[in-house]
Amino acid sequence: MNTISPFETVLRGIAITLVILFFMFPIFWIVLMSFQTNATILQVPPSIFFEPTLQNYRGLITGQLVTDTSSLEIRFMSNLFNSLFLSTASVAVGLMLGVPAAYAFARLKFRGSEDIAFTLLSFRFAPPLLVLLPLTIYFQQLGLANTYGGLIWVYQLIVLPLILWIVRGYFEDIPADIEYAYRIAGHRWWTTFRKIALPLAGPGIAAAALLAFIFAWNNFVFALVLASADKQPVTVGALAFITASGVQYGQIAAGIILSIAPTFALALYAQRYLVEGLSLGAVKG
Repeated sequence: MNTISPFETVLRGIAITLVILFFMFPIFWIVLMSFQTNATILQVPPSIFFEPTLQNYRGLITGQLVTDTSSLEIRFMSNLFNSLFLSTASVAVGLMLGVPAAYAFARLKFRGSEDIAFTLLSFRFAPPLLVLLPLTIYFQQLGLANTYGGLIWVYQLIVLPLILWIVRGYFEDIPADIEYAYRIAGHRWWTTFRKIALPLAGPGIAAAALLAFIFAWNNFVFALVLASADKQPVTVGALAFITASGVQYGQIAAGIILSIAPTFALALYAQRYLVEGLSLGAVKG
């Protein structure tokens, strides 16, 4: 029987503490910055002792960004809603298209299936700048420029390949004999897919949806070029914090906290599904 000495226990505790501090300190510092003014943030040397202020959060919520020399109207809350709507709608469309496609690639082996699947995956490899010019021209001709529908369509370049490949791997990990037995009992293909395949692939689908939501939320380039201020997500709207009087670090920090709150809450809620999905069911809660 192997035993761990008290010295080894102490060393492990110290190592774990250092790792946690290393990764959590930037987040801790951003939280502190969100309650400071620019003058406090830029003072030398920096200090963790200061008089906190809610001015940064108040400015974001009210839409009135107050700097040392001027006042500026911003659309942060509107941008935050745009991010939530665009990411949710894009993931919903991606799931409706990607989950059946993933099942088809996993179960229906046909000529050229691997080439098609890899082509879809290659959309994630291409730099966004390569498709922005033709997309801008086509969107203007089709009337999709500066519309939510157009942005949701473009976001499929981000979410659809991710959903397709993660869910496909999970479907392939499920024994096909389970579905065949259900089909032999007299059930149709759609019923088998809905009552057998989808529940078994639930953790993988949840993990794919969560990662796709995060990637869509963090997108910057597509929305910057294809949308005006009233349709832009929070990643683009944050550019308003760079004013003529300089970079507003406190407002940026507060904006980061507010913008990552939805994805962080979603990640905590779906943590079990994320772990099971990415491990292809190897880890059970």
